[in-house]
Amino acid sequence: MRFSVFLNARAMRPEDDRKLIKDLEKHAKKARDCGFEAIFMPDHHFNGYMPIASDSFIFAAYLAAQMPEMHFGFSVVSVPLHHPVRFVERINILDQLTDGKVLVGVGSGTTPEEMIGFGVNYDEAKSVSNENLDLAEKLWAKTMDDPAIEIDNGPHKGRVLQRIAPVAYSKGHAPLMPVAMKESSTRRAGENGWPAFIPAFTPPKIGGTEPFKHVEKYFTAYHDVLTSSGHDQATIDRALSWTTHTYQCVHVAETDDQAREELEVILRAYQDAIEREAEFNARAESDDANKKTDRTPNALSEDWIGTWCLYGSPETVVEHLKPYKELGIGNILCGTLTGPLTEEKLRLGNQTLDLIARRVMPELES
Repeated sequence: MRFSVFLNARAMRPEDDRKLIKDLEKHAKKARDCGFEAIFMPDHHFNGYMPIASDSFIFAAYLAAQMPEMHFGFSVVSVPLHHPVRFVERINILDQLTDGKVLVGVGSGTTPEEMIGFGVNYDEAKSVSNENLDLAEKLWAKTMDDPAIEIDNGPHKGRVLQRIAPVAYSKGHAPLMPVAMKESSTRRAGENGWPAFIPAFTPPKIGGTEPFKHVEKYFTAYHDVLTSSGHDQATIDRALSWTTHTYQCVHVAETDDQAREELEVILRAYQDAIEREAEFNARAESDDANKKTDRTPNALSEDWIGTWCLYGSPETVVEHLKPYKELGIGNILCGTLTGPLTEEKLRLGNQTLDLIARRVMPELES
């Protein structure tokens, strides 16, 4: 079982952006020093959630120059927001710079506010995403002698005559990582021999206190497709080794009581930030084309904590993760800086890195 860090902090004011960026850099390097194998970043815009996530590819390239041994992942790229040409070009550049150590999570996005900022209606996001992914495959495959590729997909237009440059480092291209929830996404991952994100809930309910039953269901479906698609064993092994289960908030302390007490402090600040953003989300949902159909529970509810949090003493965390390792989950993605990034939050995040490295990883790593 691998462990990776998900950089997921928030800046509450524009004047906090620069310090947050510098603190993220330090935290990523500490994760490297603690034995974490990858740094993942999201793709978000406009609201202060990970200001560098307006172009995480740039920040990943910056970190990769300093930590060439690390893998870099995206959890996840909101595909409808990206012109397919720029999507493919960025992936290829980072694929070259990291010698193939790139894992590109892909999804259709989660917030109408971000969609409308890029000229996409929320109710069209899934269709724009699927067409963009189809176009990306055509662009990766195109040679200079092939006919032009026409792009006419939502706000994305164009006509590509020659080829994408640079070429990918990885065979075909860097692996994409769909979320193995819908059958089409599960098949896309398994049939291509790619890793997948394995969720712990089933919509429309985004939360609950029995996450493992959902993980088991989605992982089994993905594993069945992966192992029945004619891949060689090396491809299957690599895909499974990076198949990922994500915790938005991971917090480890010396005792369970201390971990729970500190977790609640973290989540109160996180929920305050979410509620501050609600006004802008409501403005984005002012017409039927941009209405969300699901709602996330309050972060202090047991449903949210049960699905999105991993917390406790190192011994409790190990016992929690053992069934996931036995199931076959290859990578645990740990959100260690959840919510507004203060000095105290950074201290608690570093505490979690230290305890996982010293007392969790040795018990679970293969």
